[in-house]
Amino acid sequence: MQKLLTATGLTALLASSAMAQEAITEFNIGILGGENAQDRMTNLECFRTKVEAELGVPTKLFTPADYDGVIQGLLGGTLDFAWLGASAYAKTYLTNPEAVDVLLTKQNSDGTTGYYSIGFAKIDSGITSMEDAKGKVFAFADPNSTSGYLVPGAELQEKFGKLEDYFAEVKMSGGHEQSIVGVANGDFDAAVAWADGLGNWEDGYNSGAFRKASDSGLVDMTTITEIWRSALIPEGPMVVRRTLPQDAKDKMYAMLDTMWETDAECAYAVAAGEAKDFVPVKHEDYLGIIAARKLEEGL
Repeated sequence: MQKLLTATGLTALLASSAMAQEAITEFNIGILGGENAQDRMTNLECFRTKVEAELGVPTKLFTPADYDGVIQGLLGGTLDFAWLGASAYAKTYLTNPEAVDVLLTKQNSDGTTGYYSIGFAKIDSGITSMEDAKGKVFAFADPNSTSGYLVPGAELQEKFGKLEDYFAEVKMSGGHEQSIVGVANGDFDAAVAWADGLGNWEDGYNSGAFRKASDSGLVDMTTITEIWRSALIPEGPMVVRRTLPQDAKDKMYAMLDTMWETDAECAYAVAAGEAKDFVPVKHEDYLGIIAARKLEEGL
């Protein structure tokens, strides 16, 4: 009788394990804000089709209105993959440390794996420094953006004091693209957006929000100018939902790890410009940003 019970228990355990690793039937990719939804869908269609072919299941792109939509999708299990900024990863981890696994990040053309928050203004505004922006209308991107809020907000507040007192008005544009277009159109006097800081300003640097806006014709970079630059920020991680089958995680890792060799054009779209490679990262690379996020939220 004992042997029967043991065998029955083992069968149940194996069945439970098989269910936990059950083959996925679909795969959902979340894309952070930063440009309008249709542009995000169009630019990353090549990535969607590659993932669908690799995993053999229907794959969809999701473009929530803000960063938190992607974060909540990962936490709730409705999204399987996203490339998060470091601050968005920190929020995801602080909410549920078991939600996602980190895979890779972007390596710049000079071998670094970081980027900058770049302050900028219209070239004919007379604003050439953050000191000149005092008393002006200033825009951040999104509360969950690393380079669009967390890092520049902390650095600027440390130097200039309470930002609501330093600037005439502080706004959230909704994304990096909105900040760039808003400054170019005169809706904001100055703002911040992200870039690798490499290459030429007139091209939008090698990669980042300016490069994407320049490539798509949304802004003529010669009409705006850099007025400030943050300390180097760690590039955010590409993450997968932790409860995915290991085979799916391995396939995503291998595809991204070799993308610059196998499909440089699609890799350019994923990286928002020129880059050297996608390289491995680990949770420990983001402990500093996690600490800053905890401080910001009073945790």
